[in-house]
Amino acid sequence: MNKPTEPLRRARGGCLCGAVKYEVRGKLRDVINCHCSQCLRTHGHFSAYSAAKREDVHMIEDRGLNWFCSSVYARRGFCRECGASLFWEPFASDTISIAAGTLARPTGLTTIRHVYVSDAGDYYAITDDLERFCSGTPPHHVRRN
Repeated sequence: MNKPTEPLRRARGGCLCGAVKYEVRGKLRDVINCHCSQCLRTHGHFSAYSAAKREDVHMIEDRGLNWFCSSVYARRGFCRECGASLFWEPFASDTISIAAGTLARPTGLTTIRHVYVSDAGDYYAITDDLERFCSGTPPHHVRRN
C-alpha cells in the first residue's frame, strides 16, 4: 500500500533586476537571522536566511549569478547586475541558504532563531524572544541569553 505523499512545494525567487531567478522544488527551512560580521557587510544589516537541499534549488535565469568565495568554508551568490545578495553556500554541506527576502510571497516561513549575536551591530537591539546563539547554530555552540 502506498503512503500518501506531501505535495511537492515549489517556491520561487530572484534578484531585483531579474537576471537571477530560481525555483525551490522541495522543503524550505524556516528563517534564521544571522548577525555575523560578513552578513552585516554583505547585506548592510543582519541577514535572514532560509535554506534548502542544494539538489532542490534550480536556476530559471542565471545570467547575472556570480559567486564570491567569502571564506574557506563558504561562498556567497549575488547578482552581478543589480548587486542583490541571494545565497550563502557552505562547501561541506548539502544545503544552500537562500536570502529570505528574495523569495516570492507568501513564503509560509517563520523566523526561528538568531545566530552570531556576539557580532551584532551596535546600532540595533534584538528584542524578540527567539533563541539566540553567540556563534552558529546548535548543538555546537552555547546559547546566549
